[in-house]
Amino acid sequence: MAQSQVKSEVLNVLADKLTLVRQNEGAIYLVGPIRLPVNLDGKTVVLKWYCWLNHDEIIDDYEELLAKIASADLAEFQQSSVLVYGDFAHGDEAMVRMHSTCHTGDIFGSKRCDCGFQLKESMKKIVTAGAGALFYLANHEGRGIGLFSKAMAYILQENGYDTVEANNALGFVDDSRDYKAAIDVLKSLRSKPVSIITNNPKKIEALKNAGLDLVDRVPLWDDNHEYNEKYLQTKIKKSGHIENSENSVNV
Repeated sequence: MAQSQVKSEVLNVLADKLTLVRQNEGAIYLVGPIRLPVNLDGKTVVLKWYCWLNHDEIIDDYEELLAKIASADLAEFQQSSVLVYGDFAHGDEAMVRMHSTCHTGDIFGSKRCDCGFQLKESMKKIVTAGAGALFYLANHEGRGIGLFSKAMAYILQENGYDTVEANNALGFVDDSRDYKAAIDVLKSLRSKPVSIITNNPKKIEALKNAGLDLVDRVPLWDDNHEYNEKYLQTKIKKSGHIENSENSVNV
């Protein structure tokens, strides 16, 4: 089969699965939905998976886009994605979780943080609610400082620093995460109000400032133990996270 014919077939297959989300500078390319069966507490739950790529230029021609992607080493960079469950676009109620990647917690099951617990618990809450989306934000490791810097911060934490002090000592702010791209993708998938699963008021503020209609906040604690006690208390006392006793917040 001629290469041009193969390329034409590939473009035909992908045509309905690629979405261009225009931004003020550049664009986001969203691919999906892709059927993704997931093991959740021993049960198979079928979700819809999307992945997105930030690009510094707007390319309407997908053949040109694929050529550029093929010549770039995307494996050197992390891309974010989103898991969607139920009728997220049209359902009257839907939950959203903006989850920052945590290599140690999400993959290895580290108990130094509560990230792995929050990831799985958010998925359960979304499935129980009947509709929702979990955004997995790849450039948020260590609250935006990256995995290597996070490893150095861990060494400082083993020598008496808390999370905020360690980040500051390395020359970073406590939290440099940005939610703009995720919010743009969210807006492309749903225009109706959402509830947000979070303890972090900064996430609520980011969504509200972007004009999203939030109807409720769903708390996400219940993974407290000796290994992450200081970490969780630092979240509350220094980063302003909302304590478990506060079941909702004015959104």
